[in-house]
Amino acid sequence: MSKIHFSNINLKNKLFRISLHIAFWIIVLISIVNSTNKDYFLSFSFLTESINLLFYIFIVYFNIYYLFPKYLKGKSLKVYVPVLILSVLLITPIKGAVLYLIHYNNEFTKRQILHNLHYTFLTTFFIAGTSTVLKILTEWVKYQREKKKLEKEKLHSELKFLKSQINPHFLFNTLNNLYSLALVKSEKTPDIILKLSEILRYMLYECNVPKVSLIKEVKYIQNYLALEKLRQRDDVKIEFDIQGNISDQKISPLLFTPFLENAFKHGVNKVIEGAFVNINLRVDDNKVFFSVENIKPEYTQEDFQKKQGGIGLANVKKRLKLLYPGKYKLDIENTKFHYKIDLFLDLNNKE
Repeated sequence: MSKIHFSNINLKNKLFRISLHIAFWIIVLISIVNSTNKDYFLSFSFLTESINLLFYIFIVYFNIYYLFPKYLKGKSLKVYVPVLILSVLLITPIKGAVLYLIHYNNEFTKRQILHNLHYTFLTTFFIAGTSTVLKILTEWVKYQREKKKLEKEKLHSELKFLKSQINPHFLFNTLNNLYSLALVKSEKTPDIILKLSEILRYMLYECNVPKVSLIKEVKYIQNYLALEKLRQRDDVKIEFDIQGNISDQKISPLLFTPFLENAFKHGVNKVIEGAFVNINLRVDDNKVFFSVENIKPEYTQEDFQKKQGGIGLANVKKRLKLLYPGKYKLDIENTKFHYKIDLFLDLNNKE
C-alpha cells in the first residue's frame, strides 16, 4: 500500500513538472509572437515561430537530458563543447529546410531563411548554452540543498551519539556513589534514590528533544546539586545563584552537566578541607551566562590537565560547536588551586 502511495506521489510530481515546462514554453511562444513586428518581418508568422520554438525545445532537452549528463557532468568539457556545436550545426539546416518548405510559395521569406542560416545557428547555440548555464545552476542549488540535508542529518546523529555518551557517564558516577553509601547503610540512601529517579525521568523522557525550556534544565541542575549535597560532607559549600527571567528561553538539554560533573569529580571529591562549588546562571533576554568555579587539589599542571575534563568536557565542547556555531564563548581559568569555566550562549534562533 505504501509503495502504491509513493508511486502516486512520484507520478503527480512528474506530471506537475511536465505541466510547468509546457506552460513555460507556451508563455515564451506568446511573448515572441506578441513582440514581432508583423509589418516589417513578414516571414515571422505564428507558424514560423512555432517551428522555431519546437527546434529550440529539442536542442534544450537534448542538451540537458543527454549531452549534459553524458559529457559535462562527467567532467568531459573538451568533448562536450564540440558535440554541442556539432548538434546545433546538424539541426540548423534541418530547421532551415522545414521553414523553406513551409514558405515554398513566398520567395522573399525563402531568401530570408537561406540568408539568415548563420543567425539561426548562433541563436540556437545561444539558447543551448543558456540551458547549460541554467542546468549548472540547478544542479548547484540541488547539491547545496542535499549538502545541507546531509549536514543536518549528521548533526542530529552526532548530537544523539554525544547525548548517549553523557547519560551513561553521569549514571555510572551516580550509581557508584549510591553503591558506596549503600555499603555503609547510610540514611541518605533513600533520598538519593528519590532524587536520582527525578533526574533519570528528566534524562529519559523530557530531554530527548533538540531544545528544552531553561526552567526544566535549571530544575534538573537543582536536583543534581541536591543529590550532591546529600552525599557530600557538611563542610562542603555548594551554591547555585540564578539571576534574570528563565521562563522564556529554550536550550539544548544537558549542556551544563559535564561542567558540574567535573567540578565534583575532579575538585570537591579530591579536596579534604575548604571544598566549594559556586554555580552562577545569569539570563538577559536570550543571552545566557553560566559559570562554575570549584576548588581543586594541588596537582602539577600536567597531571591536572590529564585529570580535569575527560570525555564529558570534550563532548560538551563539540556539542557547543555543533549547536551554537558563532553563538557561544567558553573561557576556562585553570589556576593552581581553583578551576573555573565561563560559558556565554546566544539563544536567539533565526530559523
